[in-house]
Amino acid sequence: MVEGPHFRNVLGHFPTSVVAITTTGEDQRPQGLVVGTFASVSLDPPLVSFLVDRSSSTLPLIRAAGRFCANALAGDQDHVSRRFGTKGADRFAEVTWRPSALGNPVLDGVVAWVDCTVEKEVELGDHFMVVGRVRELQVESVKTPLLFFRSSYGDYLSTATLVVDRLVGW
Repeated sequence: MVEGPHFRNVLGHFPTSVVAITTTGEDQRPQGLVVGTFASVSLDPPLVSFLVDRSSSTLPLIRAAGRFCANALAGDQDHVSRRFGTKGADRFAEVTWRPSALGNPVLDGVVAWVDCTVEKEVELGDHFMVVGRVRELQVESVKTPLLFFRSSYGDYLSTATLVVDRLVGW
């Protein structure tokens, strides 16, 4: 039998991306949550997915809107992840954004974003997998992405990038 704390500890040794999933409520106010499970699903048609806990207060808003934007947080945005991960917090306080073509918040300073309509939802244990059809996507910056690894935040910088930077003299 696999026990929860051991399961969480071992899987914490797998680095994950940190992605803010955003939408707007019926009142057009921005809403969001943070996930570490964003993934590409299919190229044809273009589909992506993320997992969300069944107790999420944001999931019903995504369902009602039928759309979401996945914002890949940058290495300097751990404060955004912490805010989006705090229940009851005003997640968009001090977070600047602009609406996508679908009306979803695209956060300032992210590495990239993917704007989607909800294609499908699948119940999996204590989570739901939300699959989105990609409608628009964009790389926003050359910043390094924020990662979560061993219960801590960090960013990714490849050793190849360090070598090239040294050769170029940056």
